[in-house]
Amino acid sequence: MTDYVKSTDFAAKDALASGNASKIVKGTEIDTEFNNIATAVATKADLASPTFTGTPSLPSGTTGVTQTSTDSSTKLATTAFVQSVLGVLYPVGSVYINATSSTNPGTLLGFGTWTAFGAGRTLVGLNASDSSFDTAEETGGSKDAIVVSHTHTATVTDPGHTHTMTRVLTDANTDTTFDAVSIYATSDDANYQNRSTESAVTGISVSNSTTGSSGTNANLPPYIVVYMWKRTA
Repeated sequence: MTDYVKSTDFAAKDALASGNASKIVKGTEIDTEFNNIATAVATKADLASPTFTGTPSLPSGTTGVTQTSTDSSTKLATTAFVQSVLGVLYPVGSVYINATSSTNPGTLLGFGTWTAFGAGRTLVGLNASDSSFDTAEETGGSKDAIVVSHTHTATVTDPGHTHTMTRVLTDANTDTTFDAVSIYATSDDANYQNRSTESAVTGISVSNSTTGSSGTNANLPPYIVVYMWKRTA
């Protein structure tokens, strides 16, 4: 951008004595001045929709530098202002999320110290009334399903059944075996002797078997993996 610089001191000509050749305003002098003005004007930006070239900047202390992040006017914004607004959007403790780029936000945004955050975990809002979620950065939970404590019971009902018992009838010369129809004889009766009943199988059995599927990774909700970073400074 070129500023207009006057080449001819026209006022000095007025102070010259009459008849001095330098007192005369020459056409070449006027032409030089108009050329200087034209050059200066041609290098200035238009007021309406100007197009800047090079590296435009605002002097320190202008409204573009000092405006606040809440200023919604049409003032020009400098890079310093843009950085300050980003700092307001991402204060220390903020979490930055990116779905595709693993680049540290300090490089992407140009400010702050950032560390990888929340590896393998989902984010949950703080709930002061729930001890599991009442402290910032509190962790818990498991991706594997846990079987809740419980009890298995089995009930077997036998409505009643009979067994065959062997009864021995004795005399002086022989032992003869008969199927008993009564179990009330005792050893006090010379014709009877007590015997154990024969074994009988009820046919009832109780067993537990494994069912269901593995609990590994069974607690995972629908999810999508992203890169997360926390600003620490």
